[in-house]
Amino acid sequence: MRDELLAPEPVEPGELSEEVSLRPRTLDDFVGQAELKDHLSIILEAARRRGQAADHLLFAGPPGLGKTTLAGIVAAEMAAELHVTSGPALERGGDLASILSQLDEGDVLFIDEIHRLSRAVEEVLYPAIEDFQLDIVLGKGPAARSIRMDVPRFTLVGATTRTGLITGPLRDRFGLVARLDYYEPDDLEAIVARAAGILDVRADADGCAEIARRARGTPRIANRLLRRVRDFAEVRGAGVVDAESAREGLAVFGVDQRGLDKVDRALLRALCERFAGGPVGLSTLAISVAEPTETVEDVYEPFLIREGLLMRTPRGRVATPAAWEHLGLVAPPRSSDDAPPPGLFG
Repeated sequence: MRDELLAPEPVEPGELSEEVSLRPRTLDDFVGQAELKDHLSIILEAARRRGQAADHLLFAGPPGLGKTTLAGIVAAEMAAELHVTSGPALERGGDLASILSQLDEGDVLFIDEIHRLSRAVEEVLYPAIEDFQLDIVLGKGPAARSIRMDVPRFTLVGATTRTGLITGPLRDRFGLVARLDYYEPDDLEAIVARAAGILDVRADADGCAEIARRARGTPRIANRLLRRVRDFAEVRGAGVVDAESAREGLAVFGVDQRGLDKVDRALLRALCERFAGGPVGLSTLAISVAEPTETVEDVYEPFLIREGLLMRTPRGRVATPAAWEHLGLVAPPRSSDDAPPPGLFG
């Protein structure tokens, strides 16, 4: 049920049940994404009043922002059963047809990583979500014939981290296409406080705020950091997550004041110390930190760019002045080669 595209976050033994329990079950319990919550409340309430299945929904956004959680909320709000699968798991049209044939009226089908559906599966999905009918081919060769069977009216909820990879015909069949944004620190603080209550962790407001500031705007990361600080406080502290234990615990686990972890800092140090701040090519930078280029480009760089620590340029990756300052280094003088090209008139 995870919505990672390239590198799913590892789940430590014993923590999967905790993570599931931390998921809010209703829209009222869901923190943040105010505009999306407002849209969903209207759509779901209208469907309930009509006694029909809700319209199909597509949630897009980076991993860890709550797309899977929202799918569960849609099912709970509609008092329907949730069926979960993923794009890579549906290899053939028959795989999808088998799932659709098991649905009951009003059920919710959640497809994670829906952008990775094969073309054959998409062709089966089109009539199912538009006309609630399923085309089945019987036999092979000249004797093959196609029959169409009805499927119960259901709600399809898709989740994707890369909206651009979803084909136009599929995207247009969703009644609502919503993008989840990164969370504000205040929302993350409320999420951490709620999780602390569920996990029976003694945490004060300052400790929750310290964790929220370093969570990269992502609830999944905030909950993970809370568990690590809880462990630190229980083993080396007084068992209370306050500001001091949060700072010390996060330092032990390699998360600095801006939320950068060990690999983030290694990328910046390689860029600044080995390549004088760039520009340097992606593959060269990835090799210098022993990470695949896809992981660097899709997992680490977006956060560094969002924090204003790194820039992508036509010539390669470049460290910003903020990156030098964060690492406590002095940026070298800028050469004429690094200056921007002259304008039209000089």
